[in-house]
Amino acid sequence: MDFGLSERHLRVRETARRVAQEVVAPRAAEVDRTGAYPEDYFEAFRDSALLGLAFPEELGGSGEGTLGLAIAIEEVAKYCSSAGLMLLTTRLATAAISMAGTEEQRRRYVRGVAEGRLRGAFALTEPGAGSDAAAISTTAARDGDSYVLNGTKLWAGQATVADFVMVVAKTDPGAGARGVSVFLVDLPNSGFEIVRELPKMGVTGVPVVEIRLRDCRVPASALVGEENRGFRLVMRHLNVVRPLVASRGVGLAAGATQYALAYARQRRTFGRPLIEHQAIEFKLAEMAMDVEAARLLTYRAAWLVDQGHGDRDVAHFLSMAKAYASEVAVRASERALQILGGYGYLKDYATERYYRDAKQLTIVEGTSEVHRMIIGRALGDGLLDWGYDVEAAGGLPGEQ
Repeated sequence: MDFGLSERHLRVRETARRVAQEVVAPRAAEVDRTGAYPEDYFEAFRDSALLGLAFPEELGGSGEGTLGLAIAIEEVAKYCSSAGLMLLTTRLATAAISMAGTEEQRRRYVRGVAEGRLRGAFALTEPGAGSDAAAISTTAARDGDSYVLNGTKLWAGQATVADFVMVVAKTDPGAGARGVSVFLVDLPNSGFEIVRELPKMGVTGVPVVEIRLRDCRVPASALVGEENRGFRLVMRHLNVVRPLVASRGVGLAAGATQYALAYARQRRTFGRPLIEHQAIEFKLAEMAMDVEAARLLTYRAAWLVDQGHGDRDVAHFLSMAKAYASEVAVRASERALQILGGYGYLKDYATERYYRDAKQLTIVEGTSEVHRMIIGRALGDGLLDWGYDVEAAGGLPGEQ
């Protein structure tokens, strides 16, 4: 077992770290304050070939896989969670296309995103359907050589600057999960309207919006995969993105930890550095343990995806990474704020931003509660086997 990164992945980390320190870090506070989409981040990511990390070379990428992209997201998220989300969206808007799209769709959309010519968004959630994706009410009706979409979507990140949006809709409204299909909507489209940007407490650099689809017509060729077979595709799509959400959590937690550590080294109280007080030292030690554990879970999850896994057989491992890393981000940011005391509560310093940004991670791409359900069901179904023999341990009560 080798816990070291390959030379290629080390180069990815070096490049992403340089971009993070030179471009992202100096602007992170301003991006948070203004809420303006950071085009300079996007240009730096494009010019450094970070947008194409997860994609194969034949589609304009560099073939570094999910792990390569996770490493890059971690580096930029140390300073700005919005930057991490921008990189994550390269896969969030394309994973289903990579898995089930036609060659033409892959060449157009995946290559376009990898090369920085296109930006995409993903629209699944609705006012009445979040974690229960089968309950969506947006419809797509076949009309000759077109589909006509109607409905409302929420939380579509990056849609304000997107060239296309992947929309999940019902092609057979009465069939539940068996009536779900996936479509690509090129923008602009007269039937596609951004109703409003949704005001958020954090991650302000990437806007999320409410979308109204009103007789939104797309060609039949916009269907991704098979009609009425989209639910499993969407579930797999979300699964393969989860290590990337986890990497945002790892990056934020690492950034918050290192910021608090630097403060604890230079701040003196009662005649000695703050870090020499055991109460603070223990907090930092716990933060460090959390970061390392979350990183290992995340890298394993990314490796599993790169090995071609993404279905129910590994979903619990992907959920573990996402749930744990996002909650580590919340704990680390809270502890960092506490270590800085009053300074930590001020908008002048990074800890306040980390604290607000972290909470988003426990909600997006499946809440922590949903991921616990996935893990719990895997336990109940025997998908986690640690080689324990109950009989060898003396059996269970009531079996004698």
